[in-house]
Amino acid sequence: MTSKTEKVTALFEQHVIPCYARKPIVLTRGKGTKVWDADGKVYLDFIAGIAVLNLGHSHPRLLQAINEQAGQLIHVSNLYYHENQGLLAEALAGLAFPGGKCFFCNSGAEANETLIKLARLWGHERKRYEVITMRNSFHGRTLATLTATGQSKVQKGFEPLPAGFVYADFNNLDSVKSAITDKTAAVLVEPVQGEGGVIPADKDFLQGLRALCDEKDILLLFDEVQCGMGRTGEWFAFQNYGVLPDAFSLAKALAGGLPMGAVIAAPKTADVLQAGKHASTFGGGPLACAASLATIKVIQEEGLLQNAKDMGEKFRNGLQKLADKYEHLKEVRGAGLMIGVVLDKPAKELEAKLMEIGLLALATAEKVLRFLPPLNVKPAEIEEALDMIDDVCAEWHGKAADVAEMQKAE
Repeated sequence: MTSKTEKVTALFEQHVIPCYARKPIVLTRGKGTKVWDADGKVYLDFIAGIAVLNLGHSHPRLLQAINEQAGQLIHVSNLYYHENQGLLAEALAGLAFPGGKCFFCNSGAEANETLIKLARLWGHERKRYEVITMRNSFHGRTLATLTATGQSKVQKGFEPLPAGFVYADFNNLDSVKSAITDKTAAVLVEPVQGEGGVIPADKDFLQGLRALCDEKDILLLFDEVQCGMGRTGEWFAFQNYGVLPDAFSLAKALAGGLPMGAVIAAPKTADVLQAGKHASTFGGGPLACAASLATIKVIQEEGLLQNAKDMGEKFRNGLQKLADKYEHLKEVRGAGLMIGVVLDKPAKELEAKLMEIGLLALATAEKVLRFLPPLNVKPAEIEEALDMIDDVCAEWHGKAADVAEMQKAE
């Protein structure tokens, strides 16, 4: 008899363009940090939709906001006003910087496209159009954003690539300085490189970029698609550094799981994009805005920024103890609940072993295992994950796992 997993997999193979290397499970429902597959197996979800589900699965207050809005107004084009978009823009700008303004779209790639267009338009009269991005970065899969991405593997086969992008080394201010020319309009950087291996920017680097961009009259743009919306323990990762960008992008967790992207522009760039210069049919619709407003309120009222800091520290400390115990675990890094474990061998093997025993994590940058738990993850769930990682690493290394003994020694 064919199982439901086999039926769904066959359906995909027959009808879905094979852009993804999917994991061999069919997920059917989720609650909090847990998801269930078609065979009833439960998993601890420490990917959270790749940093999308910051409130976890099926948060009741988010569901209530979505259901109520769906019964009133799902979509209205941007030819007309609706209250939710104005309220959300006010909320986001208030969290970022006074006098800021927002543009809404549907994804991180679109948000970063908006940043690139904003930089081009701002630089047009100055005869500047080049955008400096970092090697090892990731900004999206459209032609412009994959070119902005400083990884040749995502660009291969799509040549000729759009002109106007120059690469520098992340956390190397001298490299950025040498890349600046009289054509440079902006520097675009992730405060924490996610797909590149969960690498936080150095404070001196981001502060140096701000000073350099001010000196050269260049825009400083941040990609907060993955690290924004509380992921690092602050609303936006740049707030850990005491640096303000001229504009930045958001997506992923912005609407709690509904597709949504945004650019928040500081006063310097807030009015660059005028009518007719940019648009998005679904951007900032009533339903997504309602979900985003609810997400912000839950993060505020449930203290999830502080929880991200506390649980992030707990998880990193536990992982560091495991790294001290197991030789294949070389480094633990990250910020808040955006955490990477650097291995001395490909991470996909460890990812697969963890999935087998019920923990979802994500291999990235070849040798980094990435963890992105929901911001409301509980201490017991952190401990449960550490137990599973210990078990798998023990098998990997041929040793006996004993997290309990390690915890007693604390």
